[in-house]
Amino acid sequence: MSRYEIAFSGDLMPGAQPEQVRANLARLFQADAQRIALLFSGRRIVIKQNLDEAAAEKYRLTLERAGARVEVCDMDAIEEIELAPPPAEPDAPATSVAAVGRLRVAPRDEYMAAFIDVNAPDFGIAPVGADLQDARPAPHAPALDLTHLSVAPVGSDLGPQKQADAAPAPDTSHLRLAD
Repeated sequence: MSRYEIAFSGDLMPGAQPEQVRANLARLFQADAQRIALLFSGRRIVIKQNLDEAAAEKYRLTLERAGARVEVCDMDAIEEIELAPPPAEPDAPATSVAAVGRLRVAPRDEYMAAFIDVNAPDFGIAPVGADLQDARPAPHAPALDLTHLSVAPVGSDLGPQKQADAAPAPDTSHLRLAD
């Protein structure tokens, strides 16, 4: 029994309006604008996989009615493509540490070959249980001059003096609100 996957690359059905398709997919998937923007990034995104033929056709029809052109692929027919390794440098192994502490890595595929000239530090991996934070110096107490301070006697009131009300509140009992 064949299994299928549904993939979307951002292609629209002929005559479909992009804003309407985005709104339809947001309603269909109950997704926010950020997830819908990810669908329209141009990359091939697998929406659903491991479907039987009837379910895959149902998904395809629903998404095409929403305005999105999807790709239905037989997962059994998908074969792994192994790319030829890039040419190795004759005098250097595939992975080596340069003299300045930089890591050189041979790319694993065509996509990663674009990053061959990235100058990244060689961070390495710490052993299990190693402390990854830098050592901090021991804290020291600041030198404070407290000779000008004194202690109040027991029972002293240290709060501010309460001020007596300057004048009584005015009498407003004779005032009324008009209708």
